[in-house]
Amino acid sequence: MRRAGAVANQAAANKIDKYDELASTHIYSVVIQTGGTWNHGAIELVQEIGRQATLINGEPREFTFLFQQSSIVLQRGNAVAFLNTFDSD
Repeated sequence: MRRAGAVANQAAANKIDKYDELASTHIYSVVIQTGGTWNHGAIELVQEIGRQATLINGEPREFTFLFQQSSIVLQRGNAVAFLNTFDSD
């Protein structure tokens, strides 16, 4: 039996290994999968960004807003990708 999120965690580990070299040349990188479960590290990252934003603007719901905004951006991106599969003729 597999735990919920096990596939997401394995995919994240694979990506970390694959892109490990970028850490020496890039300051920050985020990859968001357009479908499926978020792994624990991704959730922690968004939580930390939300905590920092809350310290700056005093809005305690910043974490929730970040997840909502991410969802909308992903849906829009998926819609654009889907619409681009149709012939333009």
